[in-house]
Amino acid sequence: MTAMWQNRFRPLLLCLVALAGPLMVFERVQACPFCAAVSLTFSEEINNSQVAVIAKLVQLPPRPQGAAAQNSSLDVAKAKFEVITILKGEDVLGKNRNLETVYFGDSPVGATFLIMGIDPPTINWGTPIAISHRGQAYVTKAMALPKEGPDRMAFFQDYFEDTDDMLARDAYDEFAKIPYSGVRELKDRMKHDKLIEWITSAQVPVSRRRLYLTMLGACGTEKDLPLLEEMIRSKDRQTKGALDALVAAYLTMKGPEGMPLVEDLFLKNKDAEYTDTYATIMALRFHGTEEKIIPRERLLVGIRAMLDRPQLADLVIPDLARWEDWSVMDRLVDLFKNADDESSWVRVPVINYLRACPLPQAKEQIDELAKLDPDTVKRANTFFPLAGAVPAAAAAKTVDTAVKKDAAPAAEPTASGKSQPASQSSAPPAAAAPQNANYEKGSGEATSKSALPPGASSTESADQTTAGLAQPLSKNAAATPTTPATNFPVFGGLAAAAVLLGCAFWAILKGGQHAAG
Repeated sequence: MTAMWQNRFRPLLLCLVALAGPLMVFERVQACPFCAAVSLTFSEEINNSQVAVIAKLVQLPPRPQGAAAQNSSLDVAKAKFEVITILKGEDVLGKNRNLETVYFGDSPVGATFLIMGIDPPTINWGTPIAISHRGQAYVTKAMALPKEGPDRMAFFQDYFEDTDDMLARDAYDEFAKIPYSGVRELKDRMKHDKLIEWITSAQVPVSRRRLYLTMLGACGTEKDLPLLEEMIRSKDRQTKGALDALVAAYLTMKGPEGMPLVEDLFLKNKDAEYTDTYATIMALRFHGTEEKIIPRERLLVGIRAMLDRPQLADLVIPDLARWEDWSVMDRLVDLFKNADDESSWVRVPVINYLRACPLPQAKEQIDELAKLDPDTVKRANTFFPLAGAVPAAAAAKTVDTAVKKDAAPAAEPTASGKSQPASQSSAPPAAAAPQNANYEKGSGEATSKSALPPGASSTESADQTTAGLAQPLSKNAAATPTTPATNFPVFGGLAAAAVLLGCAFWAILKGGQHAAG
């Protein structure tokens, strides 16, 4: 898609993602921030079933020929299996060690499969999954592991980049679904040299490299910094394919002294590619929420640099509000007033920033901007309604904190790259984290959202969009999101979002055809 079409449809896509994002965020919030699970793991599938067995194929279904093939039923396509090992549901299965289920594969008689079933006593068997002898041992041992903790993850670590790709994918998915704290618990048992080998291999998929970089950030040393710096500076897209996790790992090991490098390359540099800038922002978010190595105020110095790039400033405005940096209010108001066709989408985030700000002058600024662009203010109120008001006492405390921060000089990096903040911002409210994940997913249409570094998101869903300002962002705001009484709003919202997204992409395709014509 050309830059023209990106600029034309970006506001529409951001709105649609913002609407759909909150419905998907709760699944990604607790997961590794830079990883994206490919599918359910074997353990999850077995836990979701009532019976699970390893079975041997003893008889293939007959192969109907001619007209009989067209009239054959699923019963005709059932193959016969003999149970070898019962992984779950022995009491349900009883003494029966034979089963029949639909099978259309071409494996020979004697091949082994993982088969799961539900709804006893008349068990509905699922599709047989061909599994090797090593796979049988893998699944059997996995079922005996603790539900969580380093002992469990150490087992799956041994199957990274396994020759059996099915086991390698499953091991990756197990890690992709744990929080960053779970990754750190394995620090002393990580295989450092293997991680370096996989990180530098062009054969390893970018998604897995994100995980390995996240793990290296936890177990690496200063000796690894030259390699990471070389990768960060590289012009090769393959090398920088996991830049979000790469920058996060680098900053974990380098600390505040590493900020000038990434700022100069990707945040202050107006010629930096969009995907590189977005990936760097993701890394800073990770450090602002998962790690405590770099002071929040020092991270904000890098975030504020994006305000000098109006076309991309909307990527960081929710972060400024979530981290309660009210010192940039005047700069954001100027961005609103000076927005042109290429940066007009900055206006809704600015309004949401002002709505979240507890300072009295924020309301005055909204009233002034409403005279300039009433449609944007109305759109912000319509699509991103505030969940509730900040309690008066909490607002007063936040106002006092912000006034003190505003009176003190903003922290700037010293010659060594370290910052000297006047006061360090507090940790973000728990309620804000899901929305940040949503923004991460929604804001970077050109970014691989599945690959956001660990701590992850999810992420990687972490991400978050301007919808992230829908809830009060004061650190005193309630941190527990409400749960819908039924699933109807969720599925109805997803269906509506799917229709809207479909219409948007149809419009893009049609527009592209007209432009080509």
